[in-house]
Amino acid sequence: MHYPDRRVTLLLHLFLILLSLPSLHCSAEPQLTSWYTSQSGKYARIFTSKENEIASLTSTTWSRGQGNQSSPAYAGVHEIHHDASWVYIRTSGLGFHVMGPWYLNEAKTRNFPNFPSNTATTYRIPRNPTAFNGTVTTGFGAIGYFVDGVALFDATDTFSYINGSASDASPQGGGRGDGVWNRDAYVNEGVTFDSANAHQAGNLHHYHANAPAIRHLLNDSVDYNAETNRYTENFNGRHSPILGWVSDGHPIYGPYGFSDPVDPDSPVRLLSSGYQKRDGSNGSTNLSRTGRTSLPDWANRLQGRSTTLATNQYGPAVNTTYILGHYLEDYAYKGDLGLSQGVDFDLDEYNGRFCVTPEFPEGVWAYFTTIATDGTPVFPYNIGRNFYGTPNGGSVNTIPGDASLSFVGGPSTQHQAVEVSKNGGVVTLTWSTVEGGSYQLENSTDLETWTEEGAEIIADATSNSTVSRAGNTARFYRLKRTGIAAYDQTGFNNQFEEEQTGNGGGTGGGSDNFVATFTGPPLPPANIQQELRIGNPGVPAALVSRDSNTQLTISFDATALGPGSHAVYVFFTTPNGNQLTLTSTNRYSP
Repeated sequence: MHYPDRRVTLLLHLFLILLSLPSLHCSAEPQLTSWYTSQSGKYARIFTSKENEIASLTSTTWSRGQGNQSSPAYAGVHEIHHDASWVYIRTSGLGFHVMGPWYLNEAKTRNFPNFPSNTATTYRIPRNPTAFNGTVTTGFGAIGYFVDGVALFDATDTFSYINGSASDASPQGGGRGDGVWNRDAYVNEGVTFDSANAHQAGNLHHYHANAPAIRHLLNDSVDYNAETNRYTENFNGRHSPILGWVSDGHPIYGPYGFSDPVDPDSPVRLLSSGYQKRDGSNGSTNLSRTGRTSLPDWANRLQGRSTTLATNQYGPAVNTTYILGHYLEDYAYKGDLGLSQGVDFDLDEYNGRFCVTPEFPEGVWAYFTTIATDGTPVFPYNIGRNFYGTPNGGSVNTIPGDASLSFVGGPSTQHQAVEVSKNGGVVTLTWSTVEGGSYQLENSTDLETWTEEGAEIIADATSNSTVSRAGNTARFYRLKRTGIAAYDQTGFNNQFEEEQTGNGGGTGGGSDNFVATFTGPPLPPANIQQELRIGNPGVPAALVSRDSNTQLTISFDATALGPGSHAVYVFFTTPNGNQLTLTSTNRYSP
């Protein structure tokens, strides 16, 4: 009889239906859901040299200058918290793409002085975009974060011209400079960028301009050739996604938006910068003729600087060393030249506009990345010289204890089945895993007695497969994480209670495990589950494994519970915003 085989098939079909549920999560607010977390649990990697880049040899540990990564670090954002006022992220500051290599010259014979490394950053962003301010100039360092957890810097490289010595200040000496003619980072430091347009300040990996790597991961009209480690622009006709968040709470999008800023049915196209070089066109000052003897109007309007300069504030003549575009002040805002936003150009002096977007159908003021049609960065790149709103976000040391956790990843990423297939009597299950984690497949026919099947696997990626020779027997499957390889724990909170293998140490024991059973509605997908507690009012619990759509294994401190028996509670928010609680039908007794 083939009835048992049909039963296995039905179970697998139900499993696949459950796997489709996480897609409902995308309807929540963008400040929480736009962060790139689908590869969380992946090691950060770099090419340490051009030779390794050519050979496609990546490294998970490295050391140069201020960037020392003696053990692997997990890439990107690994925690997201929020309260009524703020969204908090924890990030290693390292991208999910392969970073590097970095050099100081076009010939790639002089090494850039620093590699990146885990910065263990906690950063907060206003929960809602701040009101228009426009008076605050962007400063040095991170002014926001891209959704892959990499820092956003402004257009300057922090150095400026020194009139007294007739030269630019530089890292080799001379301080920061006079601060009148400020160097453009893309023009002056672009040679040190890797293929993703990023490099380091100290050990802090960051972008100044168009960020093609995260755009590629987000399917934002960028192709990637893994053999050459190069990105190319390839417009796909779609509106750009949110690439990051600025410290004033406003999103930054990729370069493509609706032609009509308030009509989501209008064609999508490349949005144009509101700036041009001061080359005499459109009535701008021709610096090649006049010399750098005056500042553009935006410097006066936004920053209160006089456009008329004293002779000891003059910049160098425009020549092959100090080309037009060498300094930020080499650009004029087209709105100051009699041209009109929305007619002659798209973006204002802050490099944004008010518009509708797929994430904000009612409209939002947003920054946009500016590029040429071939992907070359165009001034002012990501953000103008001033913030649009009030930049009251930034790095913090701690997250308030009453903030809600909306995502946890990195070494704490919860494994789950992402694909199930059956061929004859062989069942193949593909699981999302944590790189470096060790896992054991278990099966059961009754959800009570579990048997280990096959050898333990060591995850070498964020997706791994297990094979079961089920034959015609109906079985349930679960994957148990049994350990994790040594990794850089700085800034990470491993919520699994297992030992690290290797020399990295591990977390302490002292916790109890309990398998909680639920009836009625199925358990929510792991990525929208918000909180687990046992007992009333409740002791916090950590998820060890999601054993089925009706069972969870949890870990908790049993000494914190009172006498008696205790149910397990799952608190979560549905995609339409309803707060729900599921209660286990079985209870734990100390």
